Amino acid sequence: MAVTQQLARVTEEYLAACRRSASASPDGDPQWDPPSSDCLDLDWAPALLERAGEVAGLDPAQQEALVPATDGDAELDLGFLSAPPHGIGPFGPAPTALTADGVARVGALLAEIDPERLLAAVPQDPRKAATLLGRAAEGLGDPRAYLRTHLTLLRRFYAQASRRGLLVVQWWD
Repeated sequence: MAVTQQLARVTEEYLAACRRSASASPDGDPQWDPPSSDCLDLDWAPALLERAGEVAGLDPAQQEALVPATDGDAELDLGFLSAPPHGIGPFGPAPTALTADGVARVGALLAEIDPERLLAAVPQDPRKAATLLGRAAEGLGDPRAYLRTHLTLLRRFYAQASRRGLLVVQWWD
């Protein structure tokens, strides 16, 4: 099983309830189980989207928005989500998050990215795309279709999180 980027939209209250559950549980179980409709598996797309943005010469603010969209930037205490034996994302860095304000900021910048400009900078040939974007692009089939799909999913995910005033938690699993 491959390790992929995961995102979940949650309320501050849900995160606080998970923190309380982890504190009260003898084995630290946070009862982390956000609804599947509020989760997104971005596969290996984050690094590819960031690299495609660099190649396309995105506006610096838009380019910079791609990083916290998948890596977080908040100083939220998420240590309880990393604690064994119930830790999420045991194969990558500790989970991170964006606050609702961060989600709104990142969501607005993601919405400004011109997908056609981003995709025009990516060769259609998978080998050429892998040379330009990095090894993670190998075996994707049509690299433009892959990037279009994942950029669209990421933008929609953040737009809905922003409309609903939610936090976004990110981890690799």
